[in-house]
Amino acid sequence: MKTIIAAYSGVLRGTGSNILSALQDLFWLLKSKVEKQLQIISVLQWVLTFLIMGIACTLILMYILCTDCWAIAALYLAWLVFDWNTPKKGGRRSQWVRNWAIWRYFRDYFPIRLVKTHNLLTTRNYIFGYHPHGIMGLGAFCNFSTEATGVGQKFPGIRPYLATLAGNFRMPILRDYLMSGGICPVNRDSIDYILSKNGSGNAIVIVVGGAAESLNCTPGKNSVTLKNRKGFVKLALRHGADLVPVYSFGENEVYKQVIFEEGSWGRWVQKKFQKHIGFAPCIFHGRGLFSSNTWGLLPYSKPITTVVGEPITIPKIDNPSQQDVDFYHSMYVDSLIKLFDKYKSRFGLLETEILEVN
Repeated sequence: MKTIIAAYSGVLRGTGSNILSALQDLFWLLKSKVEKQLQIISVLQWVLTFLIMGIACTLILMYILCTDCWAIAALYLAWLVFDWNTPKKGGRRSQWVRNWAIWRYFRDYFPIRLVKTHNLLTTRNYIFGYHPHGIMGLGAFCNFSTEATGVGQKFPGIRPYLATLAGNFRMPILRDYLMSGGICPVNRDSIDYILSKNGSGNAIVIVVGGAAESLNCTPGKNSVTLKNRKGFVKLALRHGADLVPVYSFGENEVYKQVIFEEGSWGRWVQKKFQKHIGFAPCIFHGRGLFSSNTWGLLPYSKPITTVVGEPITIPKIDNPSQQDVDFYHSMYVDSLIKLFDKYKSRFGLLETEILEVN
């Protein structure tokens, strides 16, 4: 009898253990699904911000002006006029916004990593050259406009400013949202202010290839538009700001794009937009909202690893000659290629891969 009772107790204990184990598995399964959905939502909101927030907020503001709530829109427009030049003076960053939990879900969706290779002195200012552009520069945004990958901890005392199209700062609401992340206009007035009137420890992140580079980004291709991009080097010389090459492995892998050949009508349209508006419309797609097997606006979940290279010490020359610019531009290109070659095999590329500089 005692043996039967002991055996029965053992079964109960085993059953309880199995139930607990099953519940734990279910909990972790549900948690992982919830986290995945939060990751998708976090990325979707940024994609929509990138594509339509500026236009949408402008239309909404115009609509409110025609309703009984017109005073709200009028007050904001008055504030907009008063605050118009703030983006040119370093903006209005918010550590609270930069530390939102949503950015950690954004990071984990791909995932995105930031790799530090050298220390940066807080007594110097810097211009980071970010490559490649990709479709949306997702790695640039996550690494330098949020604290999701720990840029503030990895480079203590350094304030990153991601530079983007000045036209974005003419859009209501969008301008304030961008400034809260430390994003500034990529124009001379803004960059001059940050590098000359904002103390030291500033790092302006410029996606050097710009719209022209985005037209050629496609999975499996490692190319940068850099040969004739020398304006950022001239700015560095005028302010004595050190140049830092940055390469983001995987940036071109998250979207697929229709590439128009040179001379085609499609490329002609893209170049006209680029010349007159500052950006080039691309025909691209990622995955669908509910399935990775369908097309949509969500980027593919491919790892993006951003490597910050060794700073190049730049002297301060008020009026640099073309020879000065060419010399330091050549140094920068060589440094970027060396950075790519050193880390390419660590992040999924073959040793035979080369960086194409156009």
